[in-house]
Amino acid sequence: MPLVAAVIGYVTKRAAIEMMFRPLEFVGVGPLGWQGVIPRNSERMASVAMELMTTNLISPREVFGRLDPKRVAQELREPIERAVDEIAREVLAEYQPNLWELLPRQAQERVLGRIRRDAPSVVERLMREVADDIEALLDVKAMAVRALVRDKAVLNRLIRGTAAPEMRFIARSGIWFGLVIGVVQLITWALTKNPWVLPLFGGLTGWLTDWLALKMIFFPRRPKRFLGLVTWQGMFQRRRMAVARDYGELIAGEILTVANVLEAVLTGPGADRLHRMVEREVRRAVDEQASLAKPLVVAAVGPRRYQEMKAAAARRAIEHVPDTVRHIEGYATDALDIRATIVRQIQGLTPVQYEGLLRPAFRQDEWKLITVGALIGFLVGELQVLLLLH
Repeated sequence: MPLVAAVIGYVTKRAAIEMMFRPLEFVGVGPLGWQGVIPRNSERMASVAMELMTTNLISPREVFGRLDPKRVAQELREPIERAVDEIAREVLAEYQPNLWELLPRQAQERVLGRIRRDAPSVVERLMREVADDIEALLDVKAMAVRALVRDKAVLNRLIRGTAAPEMRFIARSGIWFGLVIGVVQLITWALTKNPWVLPLFGGLTGWLTDWLALKMIFFPRRPKRFLGLVTWQGMFQRRRMAVARDYGELIAGEILTVANVLEAVLTGPGADRLHRMVEREVRRAVDEQASLAKPLVVAAVGPRRYQEMKAAAARRAIEHVPDTVRHIEGYATDALDIRATIVRQIQGLTPVQYEGLLRPAFRQDEWKLITVGALIGFLVGELQVLLLLH
């Protein structure tokens, strides 16, 4: 009986763990079926976790302030020059084809060279404006939640990878808790010979061992001595440094990547604002390039066509932005250093705040996992009765 109780303890823990993560999508017919607790509640869990991250771990303004506008302009010099050549030739050929074609190649190159020379200063101005207004351009929480809801496997890896030792502890603790309860079960059975002892103790084993294991992961939050013999601190609290490294690695490597951030800035809710910034800078750059010749240019193409030409240049510049900015991914990854930022900030969280990194994955639906453990234990106890009777 103690050995069977140990098996019940282990099996119910493994079942509870797997039911948290699998399957990623609902499997069943109608209301009868199952979807992993975390995938089913992916939006809520991602929102809670990312709220903690954006409130306590990541400050977009502080992080993006690490990007040096001059260095960004330097990193982008070659792709910008290619884009400038393409945009300038297309726009001039469209709005003043005769004049552009009649210009000697040396004169064309002089015009393009001047545009190329001044393009980095436009990028610097734009970068400073983006850094100052980054919180309006980038909603880090919304971006991260979208990424986690879109790919539930990433959310599973975030929680499972961060809490792997805790998951192993839950499963193994079931063996020892089950043995202890099994000894009590054996004594009770020997004294009563009541067939209900087995399923009731089986259910108790499944329920109590699940409950104890979950509590021992998080509590007590600070080291506490029990009976003057054993000192215990919740495993998750005790592993703060390792958790910080794992959590920072996963967030930086799969969620707040430079590619994801750039995509969110370029296509997210603040994208229109960014486009207006780019358009304003391009229009100003066109006016600066025209400088003294502007009256002649306006006279040649007409005021309306001149405004259309600036708008066309802005549109084409915006089209080139996604491909152009990807050239700074390497520099931006090193400069932003998201991983180190998260590790450092996690170390400064209070025990309650730190608990919030993982606790939401268990809190709301842990009763279901405990109930399933009790049910499995009860059914195994019934099986024991049938074996004893036969």
